[in-house]
Amino acid sequence: VQLQASGGGLVQTGGSLRLSCAASGGTFSMYDMGWFRQAPGKEREFVGAIRRSGIMTYYADFVKGRFIISRDNAKNTVSLQMSSLKPEDTAVYYCAATNSLGRLSVESTYPYWGQGTLVTVSS
Repeated sequence: VQLQASGGGLVQTGGSLRLSCAASGGTFSMYDMGWFRQAPGKEREFVGAIRRSGIMTYYADFVKGRFIISRDNAKNTVSLQMSSLKPEDTAVYYCAATNSLGRLSVESTYPYWGQGTLVTVSS
């Protein structure tokens, strides 16, 4: 499956941004989807994930209550709605897909990755 992330940009502290990830080349509803991010000089980290059915979502503690993941299996897209953004949310955000049974918070669980989209939060 191929993934294309979009929607990044520059936003002020406290603002909102919605990232999208479009999937192609596979049966989207068969994949659990994850979002990760990598800030400058830091390792990539888990942001959140959503099960293939869309019923279950999981979030890193630092985004709980601020970010919401959703998916539309009919449109082969997954979204990351980000609100109350902080400068420390500045990073390249990646979407990823997996149909394995590994932990969704772990990078190695995901064999398929998008190219990343840059989010910059100004103070």
